[in-house]
Amino acid sequence: MNCPNKQKNLPGCTCTYTSCEKQGVCCECVRYHRAKGAIPGCFFPADAEKTYDRSVQNFVQAYQKK
Repeated sequence: MNCPNKQKNLPGCTCTYTSCEKQGVCCECVRYHRAKGAIPGCFFPADAEKTYDRSVQNFVQAYQKK
């Protein structure tokens, strides 16, 4: 994917799924997860992101614990 902001976005990308081609290409990442009814990993706290469970239910649970 050709994104003029990719190099600028990568340092702030907290997704630990390193083989994802959408890392640093935020618009593609959001579009992908939205189509699947999921939430991008960067929206989760670090401990919840590492589970790779991008469900809305996991997102809500992660923030209810805080």
